[in-house]
Amino acid sequence: MAPGEANTATAGAPARRRRVLLFPLPYQGHINPMFQLAGLLHARGFAVTVFHARFNAPDPSRHPAYGFVPVPDGLPAGTPETVAATMEHILAVNTSCEAPFRERLAALLAAPGARDEVACLVADAHLLALVRVARRLGVPTLVLRTGSAACFRNFLANPVLCEKGYLPVGAESQLDAPVRELLPYRVRDLMGANSRSRHEHELMCELLSRAVEAVRSSAGFVLNTFDALEADDLAATRRDLAGVPVFDVGPLHKLSPASSSSLLQQDRSCLHWLDAQAPASVLYISFGSLASMSGEDLAEAAWGVANSGQPFLWALRPGLARGAALPDGFAAATGGRGLVVGWAPQEEVLAHGAVGGFWTHGGWNSAMEGACGGVPMLCRPCFGDQMGNARHVEHVWRAGIALDGGVLERGAVEAAVRRLMRGEEGEGMRGRARELRSRAAAAVADGGSSRLCVDKLVNHILWL
Repeated sequence: MAPGEANTATAGAPARRRRVLLFPLPYQGHINPMFQLAGLLHARGFAVTVFHARFNAPDPSRHPAYGFVPVPDGLPAGTPETVAATMEHILAVNTSCEAPFRERLAALLAAPGARDEVACLVADAHLLALVRVARRLGVPTLVLRTGSAACFRNFLANPVLCEKGYLPVGAESQLDAPVRELLPYRVRDLMGANSRSRHEHELMCELLSRAVEAVRSSAGFVLNTFDALEADDLAATRRDLAGVPVFDVGPLHKLSPASSSSLLQQDRSCLHWLDAQAPASVLYISFGSLASMSGEDLAEAAWGVANSGQPFLWALRPGLARGAALPDGFAAATGGRGLVVGWAPQEEVLAHGAVGGFWTHGGWNSAMEGACGGVPMLCRPCFGDQMGNARHVEHVWRAGIALDGGVLERGAVEAAVRRLMRGEEGEGMRGRARELRSRAAAAVADGGSSRLCVDKLVNHILWL
């Protein structure tokens, strides 16, 4: 048996295959959990081979134990700048990678002993074309959805929501109406609620239906969540996906061996700066790897933070505001009580005792990392699942505040930061966030729900 490969010599068992292939969607928020899953499976004895697009390609030198197979995508360089362009790009990745992936997967399978060695492909839920390719070549497929169970229920319900007139949104007065089929969602929290045209609505419907097909046709569905966080939504998902095993193995960043898959260079000096700050005093600000904002919103956010008087650490990603910079006078106004870096090691920042709040775009990875760090959140969602995540942070977990869409206003930002970081209300949110941290710790402890799910996933893969 080669190093890093799962043992297949169990008495009375069939010959078991022991290499896992993975294909992430090439965006940071999808790459991270896929590589965390890879690390988890590798630690459990599987060899790992990562297929990947040229766009946002991972750095193989960071993962010397894995094999890498680049798949030419033929797409232009540059990150899509709008929601519609992002959806079109995801569909284009499917189309352009399909033929070269078929060629490279077939070549891998043609190597001596490879068919017996390969256990399955784990593909992102948004890569239906590649799931189909693997299935036609006789490779079992598992699907990883990098969002919440609640969000996937939105995927499943989308046709009914459209039939019932929730979507597309016809008037702004609809936005705060409750969605009785998916409480506590309101219309504004649904995937596609902010679609600005019939074209965007149709793109969203296509993306959701393809993801559902990928999951329903798979040999298993992997979710980066855990039972104590989403018990009801996980139970409903299992009912809706009768026949497809569901593995809630999150939080993956707590179970997987540490290994960075960041596409941006992390500035670790911010951890030393945090060491000098008072406990629970710092507001950490990061709007993720893909979300963007206008220059006007950036200025209002900056002045709201400045006027709050709160110490802050701001991971201000290049390109966040399409070329705009922090406003003149911001550094002077904050008087050395803040630090701005290009990118930060977020998991470590959120686990640091000096951090008392997290202003986030509300992506699922960030929401999970905030919960696991026991840090209350101020959510400013932009698109996709972020609105629903923000709704859960505020209304279900009661561990944060949601700033709904529209133009940011510095007075509202200042007030929200003060609510989050100070006083009885802030302490209440902090206490509930610490309870989420405790639940996550229990899930990943020996005998915890996620540990048991990982055992089930490993056994499931070995028997495919």
